[in-house]
Amino acid sequence: MKKLILGIILLLAGVAATLYLSPATLIASVQFAERSLAGLSSRQLQVGDLDIHYYEGGKADRPTIVMIHGFGANRDNWLRFARFFTTDYHVIALDLPGFGESSKPDASYDVGTQADRLQEFLHTLGLEKVHLIGNSMGGHIAALYAARHPQEVLTLALLDNAGVTSPRKSEMFERVERGEANPLVVRKAEDFQALMEFVFVDPPPLPDALKRHFAEQSMANSEHYDRIFDQLIHQYIPLEPELSKIQAPTLLLWGDQDRVLDVSSIEVMQPLLRDPTVVIMKDCGHAPMIERAEETADHYRAFLDSQH
Repeated sequence: MKKLILGIILLLAGVAATLYLSPATLIASVQFAERSLAGLSSRQLQVGDLDIHYYEGGKADRPTIVMIHGFGANRDNWLRFARFFTTDYHVIALDLPGFGESSKPDASYDVGTQADRLQEFLHTLGLEKVHLIGNSMGGHIAALYAARHPQEVLTLALLDNAGVTSPRKSEMFERVERGEANPLVVRKAEDFQALMEFVFVDPPPLPDALKRHFAEQSMANSEHYDRIFDQLIHQYIPLEPELSKIQAPTLLLWGDQDRVLDVSSIEVMQPLLRDPTVVIMKDCGHAPMIERAEETADHYRAFLDSQH
């Protein structure tokens, strides 16, 4: 018996060491666990010349929620949030072209082009009426989609979305205007921790090995992200003229301590929307569906339920 117990201990120690020394293995294990808890599976779909990777799960015969991530992010941003909806919705979270595991061609990634790609993706899946939810750049894309295709959107939820000129400039835009480096792009290892602290009030805990791994991945994509950010600035499509075209009930949800996009954006958007609901989360940053997944899900669930 003692030998058996010792063997198990040594086996577990070996597994732990492998996971620690191999961040990719650890990430794959965590992603698998999170996908399983959320009831999501990995899928991929060819849309024109693009290979789109996405998560899908939930009830295929129920209304579809489509989740759209922000700049420099990917579909994994929605994993903990999505688990609260796969019990009674059909859920899709995609890697936008240019991000995650989806194709990254030398092409345009402005929000107008991405909104067109989103429509092609959804129509290829046979989805013509969906609930859209987007964060940051993903919110900008979702809002533009809802304005251009109002009959295809059941509800719209915008979490700390880009696309409006806020009465108070955010810290990010103040930095960029001063000629400082974009805090959302990781160029050296220590930038990753600075990014986490910039985006979140209470950053999620990560082992040092994972921080190094994510930093290396981000650094490898820094030039690609710089090009995309430049396109977002120079091919900017303001939402102010578009918001009145949105027919769907719209949730505006923001973290009050967002340093990327200032919460005062709500003051611009709310009067321009036909049917807005506003939630401001106290002591929360730019990505509430990550920082406080369950609370954010509760607000979104209440919004969805109020439409019945």
